Amino acid sequence: MQRRDFLNEIGLTLVAACTCGLAACSKSSGTNSVTPPTGGVNFQIDLDSQLLTEGASLVQSGVIVARVASNNLASSFTAVSAACTHQGTIIGYNESQEIFICPAHGSHFAKNGAVLQGPASSNLRQYNVAVSGSTLTVTS
Repeated sequence: MQRRDFLNEIGLTLVAACTCGLAACSKSSGTNSVTPPTGGVNFQIDLDSQLLTEGASLVQSGVIVARVASNNLASSFTAVSAACTHQGTIIGYNESQEIFICPAHGSHFAKNGAVLQGPASSNLRQYNVAVSGSTLTVTS
């Protein structure tokens, strides 16, 4: 292999690696991102089979719902947009700190969605929660 051919192959390999690396960092390419709901939200969760323990959470329809207390009252749950307002990464609920945390860049949000620590600068949207028997309803 001649020097010129070798350098061309190295250059193409570097370009391909850089392009793939940049695509992996883009906002929309990650599998851990979610688009916040744009229309109304209205869904139900069966509390006999889901969110059984304090600290449990789930993401549905672009919303993360977390159980923050043990009883089946509306005040025992919180529902906020699952997409971090910084770059759209799916947030998680941290039971020990009682906050939502973005795993990508470390933004912290209160249970009501208020920003506690950036880089996110906008609050998460909070949704209405109602409980009837063992059915939790989340609405906008």
